[in-house]
Amino acid sequence: MTQNLQSHLGIHALAVDTDGIDGTEDAAGAIVSPAALARAREAGLDARHFLTRHDSYSFFAAVDCLIRTGPTLLNVNDFRAILIL
Repeated sequence: MTQNLQSHLGIHALAVDTDGIDGTEDAAGAIVSPAALARAREAGLDARHFLTRHDSYSFFAAVDCLIRTGPTLLNVNDFRAILIL
């Protein structure tokens, strides 16, 4: 998804799990923003590379966009939100 957003500066997206962790990872999810994509470009990170390895965690960790809430003990559902400015 991130590579498709490179030219759309008004799009922000959030993907988190309500239980506070995603699978076995320590993060609930991540947020994508124009600033995050700029940091990825500056760092020379290629989102496609991480996607082919099924490793979005490392990509979002590298651009400081992981959301860590800790366990919430509430597993309602996954939550996704997109803001288009």
